[in-house]
Amino acid sequence: MLNETHLQQFKAALRGELIQPQDPTYKDACKVYNGAIDRRPGMIARCADVADVIAAVNFARENNLVLAVRGGGHSVAGLSLCDDGLVIDLSALRGIRVDPTEQTVRVEGGCTWADVDHATHPFGLATPSGIVSSTGVGGLTLGGGHGYLTRKYGLTIDNLLAADMVLADGSFVTVSAEENEDLFWAVRGGGGNFGIVTSFLFQLHPVSTVYGGPMLWPFEQAEEVMAWYRDFIAQASEEMYGFFNFMIVPPGPPFPEHLHNQTMCGIVWCYSGSLDSAEEAFQSIRQTVPPALDMAGPLPYPALQSMFDALIPSGLQWYWKGHFVETLSDEAIALHIKHAAKIPTMLSTMHLYPINGAVHNVGQNETAFNYRNVTWSMNISGIDPDPANRERITTWAREYWEALRPYSAQGGYVNFMMDEGESRLKANYGDNYERLVTIKQKYDPNNLFRVNQNIKAASAAHK
Repeated sequence: MLNETHLQQFKAALRGELIQPQDPTYKDACKVYNGAIDRRPGMIARCADVADVIAAVNFARENNLVLAVRGGGHSVAGLSLCDDGLVIDLSALRGIRVDPTEQTVRVEGGCTWADVDHATHPFGLATPSGIVSSTGVGGLTLGGGHGYLTRKYGLTIDNLLAADMVLADGSFVTVSAEENEDLFWAVRGGGGNFGIVTSFLFQLHPVSTVYGGPMLWPFEQAEEVMAWYRDFIAQASEEMYGFFNFMIVPPGPPFPEHLHNQTMCGIVWCYSGSLDSAEEAFQSIRQTVPPALDMAGPLPYPALQSMFDALIPSGLQWYWKGHFVETLSDEAIALHIKHAAKIPTMLSTMHLYPINGAVHNVGQNETAFNYRNVTWSMNISGIDPDPANRERITTWAREYWEALRPYSAQGGYVNFMMDEGESRLKANYGDNYERLVTIKQKYDPNNLFRVNQNIKAASAAHK
């Protein structure tokens, strides 16, 4: 039981809001992106500034509370919330400052990528992120971060220059290549295990208008298109990005009526080179594998980043599974087609995100993110608005994932993990895992930050 005096002192110390179960805003404060997550924290500290974060960390530690950290709330595994304990909600920390001379951006921990795009696009600048603009900056970055600009400019963590953090003892530190280098190494892929990042400093790049958007082909052509894509993306220039997907075409605009409700395969493109070069490159694609629907063309980068936000709003039921993939064999393609033919619901999908190109220019031990030699990050997503379909989408995703397991690397992208156990986590980090354990022991020996894809401290890990 919490000491009521200590609780009132904590509440009074906050410049932000302490939300408790009896408060009218509590129910909404417990909502996260995945509508399948139903957790009831004892309190939610909606922090107004870094001082609030420090106070909340100290209060959780001193009162032995389970602690969860919420940035954008997109954790499909539900790691933005906990039952009974304290949630540190960063959503009010939304400050952004662009330095156009240095081509950097300082981003506070509650921002989404839509916030970043809004701030950087007027300067004709961007940094690698994901494919959905409502995703939180913190969660995506700490797991590695891959998306439309990855083949050209690397992972999000490859563009992280520094971060400000609150540690388990309540101290505030800056991490970079020059300060607290071990911690800087760990947060670049090691998740939220080591502290709360209150701000990130990213390198920006000249990105304004890109040539992008989806192309779709009939499902009957999936074998041909996948085989062509496999060879194409392996040798394409780093300016060329395209993720492959299976989908059921939604019955509404911008999709033409004759394609509604059809199962199709597609590639969503993003070419970040010159538009003259793009026209030439895409003319070759269109001639080699003519699409049934072609929506690719010049558009502002933020428009591509937000293109699918309305299709997958907050509150849907989600279940996903991921693999890293080195090669796409004919046998694997056949299994993809077999399971994609059974897509259970309109929004369920499979994506193959290319993570070659510039990602391969960084060594596997230079950051905590280990898989620097693979070609794709695969995500099988069961998605539906109806909770009654939760078992259906989960079963499909699991069976699909299990079928492709023999054709995949041992690990997968940590941001695509559900609750999959320590052995799977070790596989994801490979020979970086023991170093992460040692750093966890140094900065969070009592595992205060454990509502995450948890790396235990050395003292606990070897028991």
